[in-house]
Amino acid sequence: MLALVVLSSVLWAQQEAPRNPSQDDPISASSSRADASKSPAIVIGFVGGFIKHDNPVHSEVQLAARLRKAYPTGVHIETFESYRGENAAKEIRRLLDTNHDGTVTTEEKKNARIILYGHSWGGYASVALARELGKDGIPVLLTIQVDSIAKIRHNDAIIPANVAQAANFYQPHGLLRGQSKIRAADPSKTKILGNFRFDYKTKRYSCDEYPWYDRWFVKAHTQIECDPQVWQKAEDLIRLNLPATKSAPVSPPQ
Repeated sequence: MLALVVLSSVLWAQQEAPRNPSQDDPISASSSRADASKSPAIVIGFVGGFIKHDNPVHSEVQLAARLRKAYPTGVHIETFESYRGENAAKEIRRLLDTNHDGTVTTEEKKNARIILYGHSWGGYASVALARELGKDGIPVLLTIQVDSIAKIRHNDAIIPANVAQAANFYQPHGLLRGQSKIRAADPSKTKILGNFRFDYKTKRYSCDEYPWYDRWFVKAHTQIECDPQVWQKAEDLIRLNLPATKSAPVSPPQ
């Protein structure tokens, strides 16, 4: 019971974390309008807990900013709160509906290039959104979970068959610890790229910009969120599934 009280306090307190007050709507990147018949590649990131979607302290938002800079056209990038999955689904359908008839056709679904990622509840939200899109027959290129925490009576370990690839990054310590193993609902359709374990017991704590309650109550869970190595690996995987840029080639995480 004490653990639940502490967890609830931490998640609600995250609403007070430093944020960029200039926006109330999800951050969105420019997308290519040169070819109206082809939808852009879509990258959706989910922040954890009750963190605001545009809070620049958090790595999920920073990753979106880096991708936006690398792909000024041809890729649509947004970040959402973990509890805004329905809004993210609506935005994806809008982007896929290239003929603007209010329906995502079979051909438009076939052209979908969707990548979903998130930390904590955001990791669960990525899987939940993929599952929701699968009900409509919309494919997903890649899901990435970082210390994914499923909501009560929900499952973030089984990756739905409409997802082509999935990767999982987790740490095993503390009050909040992520899903340690994901598996494919249909291994013939989904490739699990790996369950990558990170251990912070011997690593210097480097999350000074994060709120004190995160650093005190959920130390390891916060450490994996602010670990640049984790997010570089996530970024590499994302970029492998996006159009080539002038940047140096990347390799899958080892």
